[in-house]
Amino acid sequence: MRKKILLILGLAVIAVSFFLFRESFTRENLETFLGGIGPWGPVVFILIYLVAPALFLPGAPLTIASGVLFGPLWGTVYTIIGATGGATIAFMISRYFGGEWVEKTLSGRLKTIRDGVDREGWKFLAFTRLVPLFPFNLLNYAFGLTRIPLLQYVVVSAVSMLPGAAVYAYLGHAGREAASGGANAVFKVLTAIGLLILISTIPGLVRKMKAANDSR
Repeated sequence: MRKKILLILGLAVIAVSFFLFRESFTRENLETFLGGIGPWGPVVFILIYLVAPALFLPGAPLTIASGVLFGPLWGTVYTIIGATGGATIAFMISRYFGGEWVEKTLSGRLKTIRDGVDREGWKFLAFTRLVPLFPFNLLNYAFGLTRIPLLQYVVVSAVSMLPGAAVYAYLGHAGREAASGGANAVFKVLTAIGLLILISTIPGLVRKMKAANDSR
């Protein structure tokens, strides 16, 4: 009974927070807010990213803002810390508190994910991180109801999310350089565009590799 009460309260907080703040959750607002709190910016950024998956808030604006505010290197580092932490929180909520809600929400898709983990283990997790078969935030909850170990989930998630985080952080950095007329701004923007094109090919390549492996 206590778990159900906590789950209901948690879902209520998530729902209310989502509807209250979803219109304000933009890259521009994030940059203004985080840029105005000085040295606390990285800490608050990571804290926001920790709760973003549970609130079903999009990660792309956060990641791009990280590149604008912290640069491509530290923006990527802070993003991976926050995104992995947020995905882990959602995973643990599902595993220990919200199993019934997750099963009802995902319906038949949960069986696909469970079967994939049973068949391929961590490789299936990596595949779903690289290929957007399911909504990212729901996926975090879904994996909480599989047999995948927590530590394996954390490590594989962090590694699989790294390419996307690095590209979007660099995109934010390049955009800032272009707006301010910084040195090599054109080169950085072209590099960012090239990286976006490159990363967009990853899902197709991963699908082909998986299909070739399944056919053996």
